[in-house]
Amino acid sequence: MAIQISTDTELSAVNSILGSIGQSPITSLQVSGGIDPLANPEISIIVNILSETNKNVQAMGWHFNTQYNLEKSPDSSGHFEVPADAIAYDVSDGQSDRFQDVTRRDGKIFDLIRDTNVFTGDMKFDYVKLLKFDDVPPPIQRYIIARASVRAASQLVSNTELVKLLKQEETATQAAAMEYECQHSDANYMGWPNESSYRAYQPYKALIR
Repeated sequence: MAIQISTDTELSAVNSILGSIGQSPITSLQVSGGIDPLANPEISIIVNILSETNKNVQAMGWHFNTQYNLEKSPDSSGHFEVPADAIAYDVSDGQSDRFQDVTRRDGKIFDLIRDTNVFTGDMKFDYVKLLKFDDVPPPIQRYIIARASVRAASQLVSNTELVKLLKQEETATQAAAMEYECQHSDANYMGWPNESSYRAYQPYKALIR
C-alpha cells in the first residue's frame, strides 16, 4: 500500500507557527459555527506573518515560480499589462537589445529610456509569479514556516532563547530549500540555455580510458 505524504497547507503552517511559540492549534481558518478564528488578534497576526513571509521568500525568484523568455504581444493599445500575480516582470536577460530599460508603472510595462508605455512589437519577459502557499514545494514551505516562526516569536513572545532556537531551525530549512533548488533547477556551470542538450561529466567514464 502506497504511503500518503501530505504537504503543508496554510492551516497546518499556521498551526506549526502556533506550536513553535507554545500556543494551541486551531481547526480551521474559515468562519464556522459563527466563530471567526481571525477575530483572535494573535491568529490574525500569525496569518499575516505567514502571508508576508511567503511573499518575501518567493520574491527571491526560485525555479518553481520563475518563467524565462515568456514571449508576449502588446494589446491593441500597444501596452503590456503586468499580471496581477507577478512579483517581478522584466525584459528577458536573454535579449541583446539594450535600448530598453523597463519597469512597472500603473500596472503596465513602462520604458524608462523612451519614456513611454507603448510598444510596437513582441517582447520576451522573465516572470516571477506569486503562488499560493499550498502550491509551493514542501522544502520551500518548511523554510517559509521556519522563517515566519522566528518573526512570530520575536513579535509575540519575549523569549530570546526561543528566538535563537527557531533561528537554528530557519538556517537548517534554508539549507534544505537551497539543496532542493539546486537539484530541481538543473543548474549548470556552463550556463546552457533552455531547449538545448549536453552530456554532463560522469566520473565512471574515466575508467574506460
